[in-house]
Amino acid sequence: MRLGLFLLACLFGFPCWGGNDGATTDRDRPLIHALQALGVQYRYGGRSPETGFDCSGLITHVFERAWGMLLPPGTAALSKVGTAVKAKELEPGDLVFYNTRNRPYSHVGIYLGDGRFLHAPRSGATVRVESLQTPYWRTRFNGARRLDPPTF
Repeated sequence: MRLGLFLLACLFGFPCWGGNDGATTDRDRPLIHALQALGVQYRYGGRSPETGFDCSGLITHVFERAWGMLLPPGTAALSKVGTAVKAKELEPGDLVFYNTRNRPYSHVGIYLGDGRFLHAPRSGATVRVESLQTPYWRTRFNGARRLDPPTF
């Protein structure tokens, strides 16, 4: 793992050293894949780190890599998967939705914990981490959904 990604993972509370108490759980996997996308260029319709990501492409990529889960494309379809979660009950790995285009569920990110989420924001920008509490995001919050890892 690159040093910067390793340090960022530690900052967000992921296990940073070996030992049984530092084992990665199935619930951690989407977060690790999401953090690996930091700095990838935004691209409308993008679905891979090589070509870039849009917001829903980032989410579908992360969960396919982490759990082999095929999610529907688009934010509106993603807003119907999993179970609804209240903002005060957010857990790392939950999907967070925003109204950024004068329509509900027009943007999605993945909650990292500690009031932060990761997303592919817009053309000209890269995948990044932001606070849920900035006025822009706080006033546009539409809800959240929790996905469960598949059971085999």
